[in-house]
Amino acid sequence: MARFTFKLPDIGEGISEAEIVAWHVAIGDRVEEDSPIADMMTDKATVEMESPVTGVVVELAGEVGDQVSIGAALVVIETDAVDAADEVVAAPLTSAQAETAEQYEAENPGVEEVVEATPSPLRGRGSG
Repeated sequence: MARFTFKLPDIGEGISEAEIVAWHVAIGDRVEEDSPIADMMTDKATVEMESPVTGVVVELAGEVGDQVSIGAALVVIETDAVDAADEVVAAPLTSAQAETAEQYEAENPGVEEVVEATPSPLRGRGSG
């Protein structure tokens, strides 16, 4: 069994902490990947945090009304995965990170298309 510490991601530009508005889980609850675990509020928005892994909740950051710093542990989940010292696996993009990326794209329409449509200055040129 392995423990996964889900750290509060940067859910708003320039935000240093967020308030716990609601817990959707309790210690001992089994959570599935992408299931809601907490609602976090900044001075700009309330964001639902989703579990990036499947497992059993073993620690929570605090009570409703408590402030949690960006990057601090929000929840610790005991996963079914086995720790493998020889195997390094990159963590998947959390739903909060995906939401932040989607929000950036929504606030900056066309940026992605321009980047993808711009040809590389080296593409198609021979090596002299």
